[in-house]
Amino acid sequence: MIRLTYSLLLLTVFSSVYSTDYFVEKFEDESYKNRWVKSTAKSDLGEFKLSHGKFYGDAKKDLGLQTSQDAHFYAISASFDKFSNEGKTLVIQFTVKHEQQIDCGGGYVKVYPADTDQKGLTGDSPYHIMFGPDICGHEKKKVHVIFTYKGKNLLIKKDIKCKDDEFTHLYTLILNPDNTYEVRIDEEKVESGKLEEDWDFTVPKRIPDPNAKKPSDWVDEPKMNDPTDTKPEDWEKPEHIPDPDAKKPEDWDDEIDGVWEPPSIDNPEYKGVWTARQIDNPAYKGAWVHPEIDNPEYEEDPNLYLFKDIGAIGLDLWQVKSGTIFDNIIITDSVKRAEEFSKETWGKTKDGEKKMKENADEAERKKMEDERKKHEAEEAAKKSSTTNDDDDDEDTKTTHGHADEEL
Repeated sequence: MIRLTYSLLLLTVFSSVYSTDYFVEKFEDESYKNRWVKSTAKSDLGEFKLSHGKFYGDAKKDLGLQTSQDAHFYAISASFDKFSNEGKTLVIQFTVKHEQQIDCGGGYVKVYPADTDQKGLTGDSPYHIMFGPDICGHEKKKVHVIFTYKGKNLLIKKDIKCKDDEFTHLYTLILNPDNTYEVRIDEEKVESGKLEEDWDFTVPKRIPDPNAKKPSDWVDEPKMNDPTDTKPEDWEKPEHIPDPDAKKPEDWDDEIDGVWEPPSIDNPEYKGVWTARQIDNPAYKGAWVHPEIDNPEYEEDPNLYLFKDIGAIGLDLWQVKSGTIFDNIIITDSVKRAEEFSKETWGKTKDGEKKMKENADEAERKKMEDERKKHEAEEAAKKSSTTNDDDDDEDTKTTHGHADEEL
């Protein structure tokens, strides 16, 4: 038992020691400007600033890159030593916080080839992977997972919902050399599967047999009319009948107005269209399934996961309402390492962030309540003052009236 525990401990240590961090960014100070390059491809690109936002768990650890201008495109990137993920797991992980209650805008990252022109970065710049949340209105709240394959950007065919609240959330993409993947949000798996099945990398492996046809005598209706069921003799009643209470107007002139006809009303005895009772169809064979055959155009690619020249990561996005904060970015070849990194960063500040937000909300609620009470007191004082003034006027009138009587 002791030997087994020791072996597991060694395995854990080795997995951490021998992992490779290709890129790590925590935006702890202004030195990030030495590593990140803002695009100059357009003159009106939005500005990023270093900020921990209005509420946070740790003033230093929660510093991140924040969008600062509404209704702007943003484009900034950082390069690192070129690498290939051949035969290795690739993990892309970062945190994003929409404290502005975002209505429409991206919160994703893009991973680029090593030869990407950072100064000329635009939305048209070729990328390898696009990953992260994208929100626009109430309908679009999804996590993008897009891979570039043979010059085409392939979107995942599954719908992954993203977080849309004001707090910081952790997004993790795991890409394995066996052509499988996993997406996590806040350390919880939300989607996984095979690349070949969840993206249109290749043509389908199996296709409907073009020579197969449904037999002409195939019965796929589970129910049929009961042949013994007949329509009752008294069933046929008109849907509408002349109103028996209607009377011809006294001033109606048949020669001028034409022959008078009473208006129609719904017939209370109308039963609708008669249909025979349904019974199980004894000839029913079930739904016909089109036979499939191997697709002659299909070619298996064991390297769907592979990108040979990864060398940059960037934020290329549009936001209507600014305020999103990006932080805690890591690109590594170890899931274990990514998990440890999340615990060192997001894991240590997320609870404090929520607590600070709760305290701020409570303070705002109390402030509004105090202002409401103050306003009500002022209104009551005004009303009381007006009432007293009216009483004084009435007393004055009464005094003058008595004086006049005495005179």
